[in-house]
Amino acid sequence: MNKKFSFLLIILGYPLLLFSQNQAFDESVRKYIEKYKDIAIQEMMIYRIPASITLAQGILESNAGISPLATEANNHFGIKCHKEWQGITFIKDDETRNECFRKYDHAEESFRDHSFFLTQRDRYKPLFDLDICDYKGWANGLKRSGYATNPTYSDQLIKTIEKYSLCVYDLAELSLNCPDSARVSPETPVLTSKAEQVEVVMEGPGYRKILVNNGVKYIIAQKGDNMESLAREFGSGARQFDTFNDLKKGASVVPGQVIYIEGKRRKGAASFHTVKRGETMYTIAQKHGIQLKMLYRMNKIKTGQAVKPGKKLLLR
Repeated sequence: MNKKFSFLLIILGYPLLLFSQNQAFDESVRKYIEKYKDIAIQEMMIYRIPASITLAQGILESNAGISPLATEANNHFGIKCHKEWQGITFIKDDETRNECFRKYDHAEESFRDHSFFLTQRDRYKPLFDLDICDYKGWANGLKRSGYATNPTYSDQLIKTIEKYSLCVYDLAELSLNCPDSARVSPETPVLTSKAEQVEVVMEGPGYRKILVNNGVKYIIAQKGDNMESLAREFGSGARQFDTFNDLKKGASVVPGQVIYIEGKRRKGAASFHTVKRGETMYTIAQKHGIQLKMLYRMNKIKTGQAVKPGKKLLLR
């Protein structure tokens, strides 16, 4: 009788155990996102890999940062040594015994190497023709290109992105592939592709990273930011911040948005820009760190007029 009772308790308690484990994992994932989202956004700005994809891969490959490969080797993406790797290594069983994985001094190095890994291999090149927030296309493309052998890898990436709303960190002005909660309104444009030159200049208030594009300092907006709070943080006026970013008074701010903290230049570092699908005059001006009115004036385009993909715009 006691055995039957004990068995019944186990059966009844199993769902509660699973629920508790799921809650614990969700908490680990949320901490992982909070810790690494800024790095994923910065990598996206430079290499044009969606932050949602980077974060989802990191979560899956590192078990939200708690796998032995992540904790002992700072390897968050399961990248193996391959013949070109000259760095330190970490040996562990995977598909076969004693496989060689890359080992890094810091997790940030793993994120940068992940960007190198995807951008420097021909099999991943078609992915960079996709819209920046087409996470489903990226997920399916990574699976087709052989990033992982798991037949459900793309489904797992998509499920992770949608469950934790990771698409909100993708820099996209408008994306029909993003969930409604992650879309950005036309009144709140953000940088849609990599800056011509990105470097970390200093640590700002609240330990924010201040970056530079075309010689102009900017930051990446975080959750809860608005123009007034940012202006106070950097000792300026909200209207001045609006002017720096060619925005109307009261414009909203979304996570991942590029916010210049000083006036943009009258001309770009590059000579011209070829318009890509989904870009506007505003996002192009933000991308190159130049004043929107000067972009219109240089190209003899009426203010507010749309530009078509393929058009070549002068930047200087």
